[in-house]
Amino acid sequence: MAGLALGSVSACAGPAVIAAGVLVRSAGPVVRLAALEQLRVAVLLGGPAAAPGCPDDIEPRRAAAYLWCRVPVGLLGGGALFLLVAGAWTAASGLSRWLGGQEADGMEPTWPVAGYLLAVGLLLLFLDLAGLAAVAQLERRLVHRFLGPDELARMRRRIDELAATRSGIVEAVDAERRRIERDLHDGLQQRLVVVAMLLGRARRRNSDELYRQAQTEAERALEELREVAWRVYPASLDELGLREALAVDAERSPVPVRFSGDLTRRPAPAVETAAYFAVREALTNAAKHAAASRIEVTIDQDTDGVRVSVRDDGRGGADPAGPGLSGLARRIAALDGRLSIESPPGGPTHVVAELPCG
Repeated sequence: MAGLALGSVSACAGPAVIAAGVLVRSAGPVVRLAALEQLRVAVLLGGPAAAPGCPDDIEPRRAAAYLWCRVPVGLLGGGALFLLVAGAWTAASGLSRWLGGQEADGMEPTWPVAGYLLAVGLLLLFLDLAGLAAVAQLERRLVHRFLGPDELARMRRRIDELAATRSGIVEAVDAERRRIERDLHDGLQQRLVVVAMLLGRARRRNSDELYRQAQTEAERALEELREVAWRVYPASLDELGLREALAVDAERSPVPVRFSGDLTRRPAPAVETAAYFAVREALTNAAKHAAASRIEVTIDQDTDGVRVSVRDDGRGGADPAGPGLSGLARRIAALDGRLSIESPPGGPTHVVAELPCG
């Protein structure tokens, strides 16, 4: 009601502000009033929130058209509010007279008269409240129609988002390649060098002990190669699906993991992969950095998308700008998804990835 009351006042002020803008040859007052109207509808009537650059993003012509169209809507809301207040005053005045033993407008307080007035009053109250709700809906639609981004602005914003996510994906892929190269160079390559040296020494000395050492190093190199391949892309994800692949990872985790929820149907491979890596990154961070003792993983799916949630009882302080989480956020954003991280100092940490079904 406060929003509609303010709207009725601003509806009367709109034409005056437009006229003042014409006289001073400036669109500033019109745009500022339109921005205030957008804020009023967003805060008090549940309308769309203003864009970050508002009022700079509001075009003066659209702002003026909005203020003109708001005049009848604002007056309609003010009239509905006036009827509500007048009806409440009439009912309270008549009831007070009846309770004082007096007649109200020549009517005695009999049960048939009271029942009739009560039924009529409730019907009028319902119609008036329905009218107020309709006016609020009209207010929201006007803001969306005139002050929201037009088709060209939405396309530009979408292009900017796609360009940013594409750049982020390229950076994330490059970082992943560098990490794989470090793993291969610092771990697997060094171990294979040791295997070659042991085999050379064993051939020259014909030593069974050196052959056994070379075999042990070769088995460790094979295990490291499997570990690198698993970090790049787990084969179990294609074979078992998201739920079972994460269960396999949970068995490797040094921290107990409890699962809840499941998928009603298998999502697109890109969505499934992004959800998998989101959970795995959260599990790795909880085990390595958060000193957690318990991790809870929840998987949900509806008609709109897939939602995976990871909560741990660790010390918190996860940095969303870190290489792992930031790369993951860019990967999810490229699929029109969203990654949210809550990790206050002292914990707990809650990571949620929301992805469209695809």
